[in-house]
Amino acid sequence: MASHNEYGNLGEEAAVNYLRTKGYIILDRHWRTGHKEVDIVAETEGTLVFVEVKARRSEWQCRPMDVLTPMKIRNIVQAADAYVRYKRLDMPIRYDLITISGTAPNLRINHYEEAFYSPVWYR
Repeated sequence: MASHNEYGNLGEEAAVNYLRTKGYIILDRHWRTGHKEVDIVAETEGTLVFVEVKARRSEWQCRPMDVLTPMKIRNIVQAADAYVRYKRLDMPIRYDLITISGTAPNLRINHYEEAFYSPVWYR
């Protein structure tokens, strides 16, 4: 496995562990619909949370405005909509971003709750 993939997996594990320590219940990981994917689906306090995880060795590569492009946001929202429909859920949803930077064991984790809102209105 390429080193950037290993680092990405390390980052996602760190994000899952972080969320669990904050009381989140992890429902799914790497949930896919077609070519669209949600990294982590979690629940906290009655809210369904779709989490995008970005792991970069350098902190300057992990700025939210750099990793959440309009196309990426659209893909996450469409995957989240498919998830809600597939699971037949009726609960508030939220989109979060977790950035991971640095090297183990000194990873820096930044959690951005409500990192973006859905630009698409579904019925």
